[in-house]
Amino acid sequence: MDFDRRLQQAIQRGHRIKDAQGQAAVDRAMSEEELKSRYSVARLNISDYIEGCLKKLADHFPGFRFETIVDETGWGARISRDDLQFSASSLDALFSGGVGKMQPASQKRENVFSRFQVLVKPLSLQTKIIELAAKGTIRNKEVVNRTQFQFIAQIEEQTLKDIIDNWCLEYAERYASHT
Repeated sequence: MDFDRRLQQAIQRGHRIKDAQGQAAVDRAMSEEELKSRYSVARLNISDYIEGCLKKLADHFPGFRFETIVDETGWGARISRDDLQFSASSLDALFSGGVGKMQPASQKRENVFSRFQVLVKPLSLQTKIIELAAKGTIRNKEVVNRTQFQFIAQIEEQTLKDIIDNWCLEYAERYASHT
């Protein structure tokens, strides 16, 4: 057999392999209903996991309020707290009158807030992904802003739960270092 014939046969085999792989991909592709169903199951499991993590986080830092989120932005939870912060100069002025003599001062007070939320974003059939988003603020400054996604056909819930754990731990560490 000469080289040209063997080359033609190799090219034909390559085309057959490509066609077979394309057909297998089509067979594996999920229907829209299967995607919705798979997304819904994963969303429920993951949003329940988010709620559990954020409740534990709020329990370790008194003053945080826990809130479940179910709206057009997604499903998940949020913890938040609002504090009143006095500037050092206003505290000095308060106590400058001596023991037992508080002088009225023009107090510089500032409301500061700390919040942390983790959400499962709504399904987009165009992208066919499940998306997680986390935002965290400590004393009016954003310290965490993360997103992560997986294709619905390849969802690994444990991987997403590990990511949520890491985000919560990161926020807890940062909050503890600021208070």
